[in-house]
Amino acid sequence: MTNKAIAKFNISATAASNFQHEADATADFWGNKPLNTLPPHDFIAPYARHKTLPTPGIEKRNAWIIGGGIGGLAAAFYLIRDGHMSAENITILEEMDIEGGSMDGAGNPDDGYIIRGGREMNWNYDTLWDLFQDVPAVELPEGYSVLDEYRLINDNDANYSQARLINKCGEILDASDFGLNKAQQWELIRLMLKRKEELDDLSIEDYFSKGFLQSNFWFLFRTMFAFKNCHSLLETKLYLHRFLDSIDGFADMSVLLFPKYNQYDTFIKPLANLLRDKGVNFQFASRVNDLDITFTGNKKTVTGIHATIKGQAQHINVAPDDLVYALTGSMTEHTAYGDMQNVPELNCEKHDPGENSGWNLWKNLAKKSAVFGKPEKFYGDIDKSMWESATLTCKPSPLIDKLKTFSVNDPYSGRTVTGGIITFTDSNWLLSVTCNRQPHFPDQPDDTLVLWVYGLLMDKQGNRIVKTMPQCSGEEIITELCYHLGIEQQLDEIIANTKIRTALMPYITAQFMTRAAGDRPTSVPEGCTNLGLIGQFVETHNDIIFTMEASIRTARIGVYKLLNIPKQVPDISPTQYDIRNLIKGARALNSGKPFIGERLLHRLLDKTYFAHILPPLPEPSSKEQIHFEAEMHELLGKGSSAMHKFSSWVGTLRDNFSHKDK
Repeated sequence: MTNKAIAKFNISATAASNFQHEADATADFWGNKPLNTLPPHDFIAPYARHKTLPTPGIEKRNAWIIGGGIGGLAAAFYLIRDGHMSAENITILEEMDIEGGSMDGAGNPDDGYIIRGGREMNWNYDTLWDLFQDVPAVELPEGYSVLDEYRLINDNDANYSQARLINKCGEILDASDFGLNKAQQWELIRLMLKRKEELDDLSIEDYFSKGFLQSNFWFLFRTMFAFKNCHSLLETKLYLHRFLDSIDGFADMSVLLFPKYNQYDTFIKPLANLLRDKGVNFQFASRVNDLDITFTGNKKTVTGIHATIKGQAQHINVAPDDLVYALTGSMTEHTAYGDMQNVPELNCEKHDPGENSGWNLWKNLAKKSAVFGKPEKFYGDIDKSMWESATLTCKPSPLIDKLKTFSVNDPYSGRTVTGGIITFTDSNWLLSVTCNRQPHFPDQPDDTLVLWVYGLLMDKQGNRIVKTMPQCSGEEIITELCYHLGIEQQLDEIIANTKIRTALMPYITAQFMTRAAGDRPTSVPEGCTNLGLIGQFVETHNDIIFTMEASIRTARIGVYKLLNIPKQVPDISPTQYDIRNLIKGARALNSGKPFIGERLLHRLLDKTYFAHILPPLPEPSSKEQIHFEAEMHELLGKGSSAMHKFSSWVGTLRDNFSHKDK
């Protein structure tokens, strides 16, 4: 297509500047109307996969991406795919000597493998899958994508858990019993009904009752997502909306999807290889400390980058039309490592990460303008944001034998093993352990398994080891784990066949700290002409954090906005508005028992086209009438004459639904 032909399709600069690149389904009512050319705000379908025309002058522009984690890699990807930028004009500045950021996976069978954290995913991480359907597969032939590979694995190997909650040294609990009474169920419902603006700076324990915080539901929720009771109530609300369609899968983890290998080999490596093949420049050992920003009225334009590259201070000039994408904050900054005999030692202060840290850039930006947020709200108290993980490299031992009793498939089969974390509800550390599909690393020997363990509560002494988890060596952590599994008497054999590497992370859930509007900057802060922000400490309209999806979303929004690409990043999947999910979520909160009014819905709908939206009643048909009448008594009052009239009306209405014209 010639430039003249392209010009016919380009929208005006005015129209592009008014385009809503980040959609918000909660902002207003959407409806079809004249001149409305855009689909609904949370519309996710092939129509949203359209290719736009290049932004005029894009061939002369450069991009500097600060941070080589999934957010930085995603920014480069979208600059190339949707922004039509030449890959050779993109440079990624990464502090470490390898890309991936917090999504790591390293080691070997001799020294032991290590993964600081894992990623739980489900099918409606739509921005993530939008990206990875265009990234070549790791093991499948040419023409297949990472998404194709992921689907084939999960479609043919269902993920589920048969031992989600455990106590008393190995006793499996019925996790489907959420343990919520009616008042506690209403606590959740009221939270979902609240407006986000009402929840500034409130914590979970500010709102929920003590009984709720001791329920099975809260054990499931908090350990699945790593919430402490001191964390943000607002973020909890956002998680409830994002995972409303998943609540009935919390107990057995059937809602989750897992890759074949660890997160680095599954996602980071193929994406980075794609970008390298296209010509993106990777510059490692490069820490960015500050940005030069020119303020002209309300406009803020980056003109320079202050970096320390391989130990040397350097200044990088940035032209006005160039783009800068910067990671704000770091979940895994100042990670302290330990092993079988050595305890991890932190090198940061409780209330400040210090000058030589990945937080320094955000701190310096915040000094320049309020639009860059308040980083101190997130790094200011590591007692609230810290927890520890451990990676176990295991040869056959009684630990593996015990693991098999909790597993869905044999751990050596290559199929789903524990189906997600197993949590010990009576653990003072709130300890959890998981074994994903094996091998977890491509070079892993056939007789070796990799397990991952994490503890959420860092201020409590263990049940067996009279120390906090951060005070423990790897051997002591294994001892505590074996105590909760009921195999402590075989500890010597287990230790002889196990390697452990630990990671104490002071900021791993810093993004969950209580916050208010304005504490986190937006993807493109007000007035910024060439600066986009990415990562877990960036505000989006309705999405959650602590996910790959969040990092990719912030990068995608920044690319679309700064290049004025007439393309929207859709809001989160609209499943939260689906009546089917509302109904099955209510049933799950009631521990699988019909909620008040559900049998009435069955009476009204079971002979209609919409009968399929209702979960089947957990009772024989011979008992349905008895239970229905009991429910009506509860709704209308025992002995009420209104109950009999109402039942008669329901029956008549139901017959009318199925009436055939003669």
